[in-house]
Amino acid sequence: MNFAGPNFVIAIIALSVMGWMFTTWIRAKHGYPVENEWGGTVHRTDPDADRKIKLLEGDNAKLAGQIGRLEERIAVLERIATENHGQAAQLADQIDQLR
Repeated sequence: MNFAGPNFVIAIIALSVMGWMFTTWIRAKHGYPVENEWGGTVHRTDPDADRKIKLLEGDNAKLAGQIGRLEERIAVLERIATENHGQAAQLADQIDQLR
């Protein structure tokens, strides 16, 4: 085998390129960021990820509103339960007014 010929140099270059392509394929397959030609990184994007994020943000806002309303109701119930005058008739009237 002639190591000084152009075929050996071409074989080394081909093996290097194939190795780079193989490692890039493995990294992309497993979700790791891949470097582009200019040294920057390219992250794998999921087309449904943005839609899922929007849906979760909507659900989060809805649940936050519900928690706020429940906290207000609990505060009213605590105020009624800890009132000093606390007669049964007054308590029943206040509960009926809240409904």
